[in-house]
Amino acid sequence: MALAAHIQELSEKHRQLERRLQEEIARPGSDDAEIRRMKQEKLRLKDEITRLSAETRH
Repeated sequence: MALAAHIQELSEKHRQLERRLQEEIARPGSDDAEIRRMKQEKLRLKDEITRLSAETRH
């Protein structure tokens, strides 16, 4: 069950990051470098969630 909890934690971080990303995009004078960093982090989280989810199916 620890793996499932870890996946859930990563999913929550991904959701929070998506909210922050949308807020940054909507903000006047948004920081393109910060947006790029957040998108990269979101992708890294998604890849990790996918990898761990695949492990639980085996």
